[in-house]
Amino acid sequence: MDQENDLFAITRARIHPIVGPVIASGTVLVSEGKIREIGPEVVLPEGCQVIDAQGATLVPGFIDAHCHVGLWEEGIKFEGDDGNEMTDPITPHMRALDGINPLDMGFEDARSAGVTTIFVLPGSANVIGGQPVCLKTAGIDIDAMTVRHPAGLKVAFGENPKRVYQAKSKMPSTRMGIAALMRQTFVDAQTYARKVERAKESGEPGPDRDLRMEAVSLSLARRVPMRAHAHRTDDILTAIRIAEEFNLDLVVEHCTEGHKIAPLLAEKGVRAVVGPSLSCRSKVELRERNYETAAILQQAGVMVAIMTDHPVVPIHHLTLCAALAAKAGMGREAALEAITLNAARICGVDHRVGSLEPGKDADMVLLSGHPFDIETNVLNTWIDGVVVYQRTR
Repeated sequence: MDQENDLFAITRARIHPIVGPVIASGTVLVSEGKIREIGPEVVLPEGCQVIDAQGATLVPGFIDAHCHVGLWEEGIKFEGDDGNEMTDPITPHMRALDGINPLDMGFEDARSAGVTTIFVLPGSANVIGGQPVCLKTAGIDIDAMTVRHPAGLKVAFGENPKRVYQAKSKMPSTRMGIAALMRQTFVDAQTYARKVERAKESGEPGPDRDLRMEAVSLSLARRVPMRAHAHRTDDILTAIRIAEEFNLDLVVEHCTEGHKIAPLLAEKGVRAVVGPSLSCRSKVELRERNYETAAILQQAGVMVAIMTDHPVVPIHHLTLCAALAAKAGMGREAALEAITLNAARICGVDHRVGSLEPGKDADMVLLSGHPFDIETNVLNTWIDGVVVYQRTR
């Protein structure tokens, strides 16, 4: 199914647009990397290349809303380990995009599995770890691949910062210490932002530029969400407490025990990126790990995305993670939304990706069957209307 020009149509496809009912046999018309028209009957313009799907399934490109592709390169050890700057617990000015290698094998695995957009975060060793980036999975130039940056402020609660800095005999070694450092940083950023604003109003010199405070100020201004690593219920509640104190837009990462307080999370308007449920219970905080969490949260009214946390779970297993959530009570439609449109919404890029609609990027996956069927193969993956993977066997 070769595609050579920027005006083409995929015909006779079973289309899951996500925003509407399944089209049993339909057409998607693509022009200059964007979806131009979609429906059961589309009039094709002159010169349009036609790709006959022959009844195969067409869905939006899948989105992994939490991973570390390119930050923890596979098979390289220290030389490719760039996800945690474990020399200071407060590093909001670290930028994930500065550490990502776009030639990491994980990108190829993503494309071959139909994953077209990923949200790459710094790790969770630090109380404030840095700025995530949302990007496409094809290319060699990170800046050209980027869909949104800065895309958030990564913070972490619980076991990871405690373990790392207790070993260094340095604060924080307790949950109290984590919360105290985080609060103090937000207060410092508020002070910095006020000084900058007063200087603008008065015309007087402002404070020296501080990249740490600039990064935190973006979250205080609600320009980017606070993406909070939190497994245990008490840590999730602390994240909510601090978010409310500083009027932050909160997304909870992992949310392993979120099912215990699902109605509260829905009431607070918290969004959750759940997983990696396919992994083992490798530490105390994962004792409550199960496949029902995403379903319970979604049914309570929480917006949910599903993650791999690659390389914890290899990124090409994203659809398997979603299928297991569907099996555990989430249902196929909701689970598919959790790796397409809802993932895009949580990442702040739903104006471009996450569904098959006119005007959106032509990020699409053609499959031999339903994405959650174990024997289904990815036939083609398109990003911005360009084939980036094609099955050859």
